[in-house]
Amino acid sequence: MTRVEFYFNVTDKLAKATELCERAVAKGRQLTVFTQDESMSRILQQKLWQHAPASFLPSAYPQDDASAYAPVILDADGSHLVQDDILINLKTVRPPFFSRFRYLVELVGNDEDDKVAARQRYKFYRDRGYQVKSTDAAA
Repeated sequence: MTRVEFYFNVTDKLAKATELCERAVAKGRQLTVFTQDESMSRILQQKLWQHAPASFLPSAYPQDDASAYAPVILDADGSHLVQDDILINLKTVRPPFFSRFRYLVELVGNDEDDKVAARQRYKFYRDRGYQVKSTDAAA
């Protein structure tokens, strides 16, 4: 069953996603980042490639030939899923395919609309028996 973790009070979702990608890739894990749109995917890809002066986090789009080898996949529509390890959700809606992943990370900002949407997702997961963990990113 998919494990679900909410990070709340996230001031910069793209920075937090980059941090989580770095930690997961260092452990040999694969990730799909479910972004709001293609523009967000491009911005996040730049952050991943430039996150540290001496290194980068390779990423690809699902339709790229390199997607079979990249540890981080940036996907705005979820129609070409290429792995099932970790899913980071940057959308305000529940990913319809989340249950195929081992681990789902939900990032919740400080915006009230984002919090309301996150509460609905949290309740959805909890009511269906998923183990849900909450982490305060501001702590």
